[in-house]
Amino acid sequence: MSLHVDSLVKSYASADGRIEVLGGVSFSLAAGETLALTGESGSGKSTLLAVLSGLEPFDSGSVNVAGTELSGLDDAGCAALRRGTIGIVFQQFNLIPSLNVGDNIAFQARLAGDYDAAWTADLTERLGLTDQIAKYPEQLSGGQQQRVAIGRTLALRPAVLLADEPTGNLDEDTSLRVLDLMLELSDVAGAALLMVTHSTQLAGRLSRRAHLSHGTLS
Repeated sequence: MSLHVDSLVKSYASADGRIEVLGGVSFSLAAGETLALTGESGSGKSTLLAVLSGLEPFDSGSVNVAGTELSGLDDAGCAALRRGTIGIVFQQFNLIPSLNVGDNIAFQARLAGDYDAAWTADLTERLGLTDQIAKYPEQLSGGQQQRVAIGRTLALRPAVLLADEPTGNLDEDTSLRVLDLMLELSDVAGAALLMVTHSTQLAGRLSRRAHLSHGTLS
């Protein structure tokens, strides 16, 4: 399994004691599988992604990413996992303004020492960005910027791709086109995809769907 989560519990301290956000979440994703995660605001979706990416510690349970158990890693180990094994696509594009499209796409792969020129060129072409390669983020549309952000993450060929409302800043037609590209390229890269979304239409494009409510999945 690319991602295996078992009995995951996460809580936060408050003035009134511990508040449990995730209460025993369990699921698995194999390479190439896609899962849409829905739920009301405040249901713990973003917290779950933060835990799965090693950005937040958890109280108990198990999170195994491509054979690596997160509970056994320190901050440096989690950061190393995010550089190569876990890819993250955010609602905000987070592109580097001083780098052109080509350098933005290659940035993380080069940082991880895993840059593959042939794969990156193929990825850029599939994303329809070859003729935009020398442009800078400010010269691109929102849909183009999000495609660059997706390309930057997939250039790593991560085992697990986590996407937090990745098309939330785009109009509906552009959202559907960008999502279809992300699904196609995740499949080509062999990545397991977990996507948080409020859109039932977008969720319906993925192979599986789960709803997070009161800290548990259904």
